Amino acid sequence: MSLAHTAAEYMLSDALLPDRRGPRLKGLRLELPLDRMVKFIAVGFPLLLMSLAFAQEFSSGSPISCFCPSNFSIRQAAYVDSSCWDSLVHHKQDEPGQHRTKSLWPHKALPYSLLALAVAMYLPVLLWQYAAVPALSSDLLFIISELDKSYNRAIRLVQHMLKIRQEGSDPHAFWDELEKARKERYFEFPLLERYLACKQRSHSLVAAYLLRNSLLLFFTSATYLYLGHFHLDVFFQEEFSCSIKTGLLHDETHIPDLITCRLTSLSVFQIVSLSSVAIYTLLVPVVIYNLMRLCRWDKRLLSIYEMLPAFALLSRKMLGCPINDLNVILLFLRANVSELISFSWLSVLCALKDTTTQKHNIDTVVDFMTLLAGLEPSKPKHLTHGMCDENP
Repeated sequence: MSLAHTAAEYMLSDALLPDRRGPRLKGLRLELPLDRMVKFIAVGFPLLLMSLAFAQEFSSGSPISCFCPSNFSIRQAAYVDSSCWDSLVHHKQDEPGQHRTKSLWPHKALPYSLLALAVAMYLPVLLWQYAAVPALSSDLLFIISELDKSYNRAIRLVQHMLKIRQEGSDPHAFWDELEKARKERYFEFPLLERYLACKQRSHSLVAAYLLRNSLLLFFTSATYLYLGHFHLDVFFQEEFSCSIKTGLLHDETHIPDLITCRLTSLSVFQIVSLSSVAIYTLLVPVVIYNLMRLCRWDKRLLSIYEMLPAFALLSRKMLGCPINDLNVILLFLRANVSELISFSWLSVLCALKDTTTQKHNIDTVVDFMTLLAGLEPSKPKHLTHGMCDENP
């Protein structure tokens, strides 16, 4: 008996988790993986396109090339290019002496519009960082710590039960006290469960998460409107007619009324427009999926931690409408499962629980570790029969 008792003590000691009194969870993830991917693409892609536009402008020189008269000097031709790029207005002659103008300013504003798009897409991230991350990190630190502590308390409870069983002389008294303790819920530690239940009545985190993704959809829709209204109008126009007869040159007869110019950067403009539409169209289903996850509970983590005493949110059907802070916290706990040391132990115990032949006797980690330590999870039948014989 002493050898079996020592082996059980070693097994329970090994099952205890190390105490975290050092740095507190430096690797805590405060963004979901899909949210992080959306952030990098939505913010980084327009910055990449902006650098491409600036690189093309610096490498090829003037973004337009005007076909000046042959009697113009090099300096005059350079002035025409500069003046037409500054105005960037297309003059179309409807009737003799009458011109209709159309501005081509989206070509000139392309790099700056991409910068504005990147800034707009980063605003939801800033909102999340300042409105939700402080409270979320505090909640995650407390819940992760309590989950691991609850697991450790369950193991220490089994150690104490084993010690009492070995030192006690009357097995009937031990099992009577054990059954009484289970009925009185002495083995349960309801602080964590009640805290999580209270989070179902809180909506600050879920409001910030909904606002973040809604703003992403809003800015994406605004991008579509901008590209469709301004870029589409000048998307295929490679040449335009420019007038430089303004100011002191208005009365010069040797200068033609209109000079034809060609946009050498049209291909870059088209690539940027099409790629922006394609990328943000691909991001929209991801953002919608992030929002749809709030409409259902992520019960995988809860089902594992149902092995803990007093953690019975699922079995007691305590989960109501999923659009609350608890659902957001569960999503982030799932993303930070590597910080939950107890998760791997409980996953193993759940797998063993599903394969054991005594499922009806094993409800919590206390019951399972009691069985592994050599104790029956419930009163042995020979003791039950003995009591029945003594009290016919």
